[in-house]
Amino acid sequence: MEQHKKGQWGNQFGFLMAAVGSAVGLGNLWAFPYKMGKNGGFAFLFIYLIIVAFVGIIITITELSIGRKTGKGVVGAYRELGKKYAPIGWFGVISPFLIMSFYMMLGGYTLKYMVANLGDIFNASWGYQGAGMETAEYFQSFFSNQLESVVYTVIFVLLTAAIVRGGVSEGIEKFSKVAMPALFLMLVAVIIRSVTLPGASEGLRFVFEPNFEVFKGSGWVNVFAAAGGQAFFSLSLGMGIMITYGSYLKKEEDLKLNSIVIPVADTIIAVMAGMAIMPAVFAGGLEPAAGPGLLFVTLQTVFSSMGAGGPLFGFVMYFLVFIAAITSSISLLETVVAVVVDMKLEKSKEFNKKKITFWCTAAILAEAVFVSLDGLGSHGFPQIFGQSTWLDSMDLVSEGVLMPLSALLTAVICGWLLPDFVSEEVELNGKFTWKKFYMFCIRFVVPPVMLLVLLGQLDNFFKFGIFN
Repeated sequence: MEQHKKGQWGNQFGFLMAAVGSAVGLGNLWAFPYKMGKNGGFAFLFIYLIIVAFVGIIITITELSIGRKTGKGVVGAYRELGKKYAPIGWFGVISPFLIMSFYMMLGGYTLKYMVANLGDIFNASWGYQGAGMETAEYFQSFFSNQLESVVYTVIFVLLTAAIVRGGVSEGIEKFSKVAMPALFLMLVAVIIRSVTLPGASEGLRFVFEPNFEVFKGSGWVNVFAAAGGQAFFSLSLGMGIMITYGSYLKKEEDLKLNSIVIPVADTIIAVMAGMAIMPAVFAGGLEPAAGPGLLFVTLQTVFSSMGAGGPLFGFVMYFLVFIAAITSSISLLETVVAVVVDMKLEKSKEFNKKKITFWCTAAILAEAVFVSLDGLGSHGFPQIFGQSTWLDSMDLVSEGVLMPLSALLTAVICGWLLPDFVSEEVELNGKFTWKKFYMFCIRFVVPPVMLLVLLGQLDNFFKFGIFN
């Protein structure tokens, strides 16, 4: 079969590690803990789990089924559903391509902070402490230094490409089978150290203490939108990744089980991230935050105040973040590469994945270097869509519009227009025991939730005040 020629996962564990790795990314570390704490703690987690069950698992099994049944990358997969659906497949190429423009840059930032903390371990002049700056000043000095920022971005891109170049089983799977267990073990180690810091209990209270006040009035809409958006984006849905990874699955793999394990594992790691990060933040007497500021300013401040053990703790933490970033970046690159491979197979029945990876990497390098040169808007580059940085503009088009729109249209297609497409593939591995639940969710739950996520994203970027 053609998909065998493109590559296959060696075993279920390898696939799950790669799929969970694609889902576990920077958002799990810098967004989930803060959103959970700000939106009701355990109450938010309860809403989040409901959305994962009714939306996350449903879209996951849909995309895995589309991928395995067609054996194609995202464009070819939607074309197999029907030629008129092919444009939706292109959403799944454009989204990861644009996301990589800033994700590679942020991955480079994690490398920089790994190196800085490593330098402090050996009391080197190139460490963070050797710079003699406050953490906020150090971060701004780094991202506004175009040469240094570009160098780390390029290194991260090349590391990603080297893994993808190795192929599905020999590259992505082998790396993920080592990287994801390592990430889990390091996360456990960081949690143990973090929760034993003086004042750490306040951080745990921030993350977990139920606060039902946030549900008063129209507040529940904000919580629901925050939970829905976090669940959707955290699971790598609507961007072609699960379709691509699904296309490498063997027919005997249990799609029902896989579609549950991936969201559950992703959620567990996100909650663990909250237990690792927020206690350390509160122990340092700092205000909780989200985004790059949490990782590269707030946490570095904590590590710097921990004395002799701070640099080691910091190095382990940023190495953990690096693994989360690169396991996501390889899935993004593989999604784009797979589409080009399909195009080559349609024309000549032969392809050179190493060459295809090279040219795709070159294109991604160009955009990633450009976004890196923008320096988070610090160099006066002309901006678009009313955003203050090129990172935000790329994020707006991809995560703000194309991803939720793709998931919404996919739900309509598989729920109403081709209602048997997914179930036929799932039933190759036995009875689809929750088929009625699936059909109810894909028809009546996923579309309105995706519409809410889409509106929430537009509101976030353009400040329309929809949910105020």
